[in-house]
Amino acid sequence: MSTGLTGADWIWKDGEFIPWGDAKTHILSLAVQFGSSVFEGIRCYETEAGPAIFRLAPHIRRLFDSCKIYRMAPEQSAEELEEACREVVRKNGLRDCYIRPMVIRGYGSAGLDPSASPVESYICAWPWGTYLGEGALEKGVDVCVSSWTRAHPNTFPVQSKAAGHYNAAQLMKMEALANGYVEAIALGPTGLVSEGSGQNVFLVRDKSILTPSLDGTNLTGITRHSVIRIAEDLGIEVREGLVAREALYTADELFFTGTASEVTPIRSVDKISIGEGKAGPVTLAIQRRFMGIVRGEVPDTEGWLDVVV
Repeated sequence: MSTGLTGADWIWKDGEFIPWGDAKTHILSLAVQFGSSVFEGIRCYETEAGPAIFRLAPHIRRLFDSCKIYRMAPEQSAEELEEACREVVRKNGLRDCYIRPMVIRGYGSAGLDPSASPVESYICAWPWGTYLGEGALEKGVDVCVSSWTRAHPNTFPVQSKAAGHYNAAQLMKMEALANGYVEAIALGPTGLVSEGSGQNVFLVRDKSILTPSLDGTNLTGITRHSVIRIAEDLGIEVREGLVAREALYTADELFFTGTASEVTPIRSVDKISIGEGKAGPVTLAIQRRFMGIVRGEVPDTEGWLDVVV
């Protein structure tokens, strides 16, 4: 019987599989003490050709970038971790699932010098549905502008997808939920729009798209990059630039992008309806193309799918 999250039994750790319940670390590991771990979130979709991992190589490259920034190189190569992701899907008999590679500092050091702590690699996977709730992709979600602000550049290196950074994101998410919203949009230290708690954000105005620049307060999203390419292929103008908070309220459409969130329409911000208060035509066109590609229903001309055989 499965012991993992709704249907996964095995976790890959440093080259071998261990039972889900045996994936443990010491309370004094640096991952626990200081949040010294980096991770990725990767989707695998069921297609007619078999389970297909979306943009596996770019995700693992970003994982290695995160490791390099935090000076915690894994023992494995990128190619080895890519194959381990495929193995986790196979071993657990998964089809549609979410894959979570993690590189952590384990038990050894007690202070801030991490040199005595081993660097350990894990890969987990489990079935996971629509991140922002049932009907979110079709109907859109209600969000707020968070009272919590993204950190100033050169405080936390946000281009590293590090666990400790997500304490701020949890505050944003919990505040939004406590106030009756599904998600939050964060501002940067200058008061300009940054991103969601764990997603990039896009605005549509007069049938063209604007997304906040990568200014050291937001993550270089792989789905973000994919959506920009899709929009360009659909003949939709896309710009990156500065986005004032009030531009959210006056947009014709808004949507989130992210591995977990996929392409999720936003129907209101701070109880102000966006456009007609529902998913708009540009958002839905991009969403349809995105979901068609990842499900294998639209030709994958970019080579984004890695079929697990």
